[in-house]
Amino acid sequence: MTTASAVRAGLRVGPIRPRFRRRELGLLVVVGLALVAGSVSLGATRAVLADGTLVLAPVDPFRLIVYLAALGCAHLAQVLAGRRTDQVLLPAVGLLGGIGLLLMERLPQGLAGSAFGNSLGLAGVQLLWLLIAITVITVLAIVVRSDTWLRRYKYTWAAVGIGLLLLTFVFGEEANGALLTVRIGPVSGQPTELLKVILVIFLAGYLSEFRPLLVEESTRLGPLRLPPLPYILPMLVMWAIAFGIVVIQRDLGAALLFFAVFLALAYVATARAGYVIVGLVLLVIGAIAAYQLFGHVRIRVDVWRDPFADPSGAGYQVVQALIAFARGGLLGTGLGAGLPAVGGRLPIPAIHTDFPLAALGEELGLIGVTAILGIYLVIIERGLRIAASAADDFRALLATGLALVVGVQAFIIAAGNLKLIPLTGITLPFISYGGSSLLANAVVVGLLLALSDRGVEPPPPPRRSHGRFDRLLRRSVA
Repeated sequence: MTTASAVRAGLRVGPIRPRFRRRELGLLVVVGLALVAGSVSLGATRAVLADGTLVLAPVDPFRLIVYLAALGCAHLAQVLAGRRTDQVLLPAVGLLGGIGLLLMERLPQGLAGSAFGNSLGLAGVQLLWLLIAITVITVLAIVVRSDTWLRRYKYTWAAVGIGLLLLTFVFGEEANGALLTVRIGPVSGQPTELLKVILVIFLAGYLSEFRPLLVEESTRLGPLRLPPLPYILPMLVMWAIAFGIVVIQRDLGAALLFFAVFLALAYVATARAGYVIVGLVLLVIGAIAAYQLFGHVRIRVDVWRDPFADPSGAGYQVVQALIAFARGGLLGTGLGAGLPAVGGRLPIPAIHTDFPLAALGEELGLIGVTAILGIYLVIIERGLRIAASAADDFRALLATGLALVVGVQAFIIAAGNLKLIPLTGITLPFISYGGSSLLANAVVVGLLLALSDRGVEPPPPPRRSHGRFDRLLRRSVA
C-alpha cells in the first residue's frame, strides 16, 4: 500500500507523530480564565457570619483545579495521539461542564440525595461524573478509528437499547409520574439517555443503506409521495418500539427528543417534505392522546397554559423560574447572589436537574443565558460541519444525528424553563446534575471527535542540509 492510499484509508504511516493543537489550546485557556473568573465571583458573593462579623468566604478552588487539569490532560492526550480531529468541541463542552460545576458549587450540597452524594456533596459527585465524561470523550476520540462496528451491527445496537429500556419495567423507580431510573444495588441510571445514542446509530445505518430506494421509489398518499412500506417498515418498527416503551414509561421528554431527531434524519437523508408533514400531524395526534391518557401530562400542559392558576401548588416551579429570569434582567445578579430562599427553602426544588437554566438566568442574566445557548449552537455547527465533510452517507447521517441530539435536548429543556413549551423533565446537556446524562452526551461528543478525523498527515519532506561545505560546493560549481 502506498503512502497516499494509506492516508486515504485512515491508516497510520510510520510511527505516531504528536501534532500540536494550537486552536484547541488557545480556546481551553480562554475557558480556564472564564471559569476562574466565575469562581472568584462566586467566592466574592459568599459570606458567612463569624462572631457577628460579615466575612467573605472564597469558594474552594480544589474542584475547579482538578477539572481544569482534566481538560488539560485530555488536550495533551490528543496532542500525543496526533489525530487531526476537531479543535472546538472539547473547549465548548469544557466550558459547559465548568459552568455546571460552578452551579453545583453554588447550590446546597445536600441535593445530591444519596449516601454516596452525602459524602462527596453535590459538587463532588458532579466533578466525579465530569472526570469520567472527559475520560470517555478522550478515549473515544483517540481509539475509534473505524465505524464498521457501528454500521454493521445496527440491529444489534437497537436490540441492546430496547433491552435496556425493558429493564426499567423490572428494576425501574418512578419519579414525578415517570418510570425512568433503573437501580441495581448502589448503581442507578436512566437507560433513555443511552438509547438516544443507540437510536441515532441505527437510523444512520439504515437510512444510509437504503437511501437510494427511499429517495427514488415512492407511493402516493393523497398529495404526498412516501417511500413504499416494505422499505421503511423496519425503521419504523424499531423506532416505534423504542418510542412506545418510552411513552408507556411516561418519559415524554425522551419521546419528543426521539421523534424530533427521527424526523430530522429522515428529511436529511431523503430531502422529502412528506416526512416532516406526516410527522408533524402524528405529533399533534400523539400530543392530544397523551393529554387525554396521562394525568401528569395533563397537569404539565395546564401548568404551561396558566401557571399562575395554582402558583403555590402545581405551578410553583414554573412561576418561580419566571420570577428568577425576571430578577436576572439583562446582566444578572452575579454568580452566587441569586436564588433567594422562599420560606427557608430553595425557590425551585428541582433546580439542579430540571431548572439549571433558570438559576443561571437569574445570576448571569439574559446575556449569560444567550451565551450558554450560543455554546450549544457551536456544538451543533461543528457537528454539521463534520457531517458536511464526511466521506460517506453513514458518517454524514451519524454526525448529523449526534449533533442534533445535543441541540434538540438543549432546546427542549431551555424552552421548558422559559415556558415556551410544557416541561418535559429532560436534562440540560453537560450542565444539569446527573451521571447518566453526562456519560451519554460524552459518548456523543467522543464519537463526533472520532468522526471529525481528517486522516493522517503525510510525513513532511526531508529537509536538505545547507551547511558551509554545501555552500562552498555550490559556489565552486557555479
